[in-house]
Amino acid sequence: MSGVTSRRPWQIAFAVGVLVQWWALYWPRPPSVQTGLPLDKVVHFALFAVVTYAGVHAGLARWLVALLMLGQALLSEAIQHFWLAQRGGDVWDLLADALGIAAGLWLTRDRNAYD
Repeated sequence: MSGVTSRRPWQIAFAVGVLVQWWALYWPRPPSVQTGLPLDKVVHFALFAVVTYAGVHAGLARWLVALLMLGQALLSEAIQHFWLAQRGGDVWDLLADALGIAAGLWLTRDRNAYD
């Protein structure tokens, strides 16, 4: 299988992941679940880790994926704070996003060795 063909599923996963991420970050009112766990932070971490991981496997440069994801994290918190009345920007969400980005990059740390 050629490199471009083998990346196609990752490219689709990245695109779908970004759409799911946008929905989760910009939906006016997130579902409320009382579990005792900081579920919101877990979701932020997981969304950014998975999308970052998929972006690198889709063939995008690691630095570009990191930059795009960090931009999305900063922008989403600003939009939630200033323009979504039922949401609020949260520095802890931003930290969870950044840790998710770092985890996604860490999981792909040897990716360039295989390409």
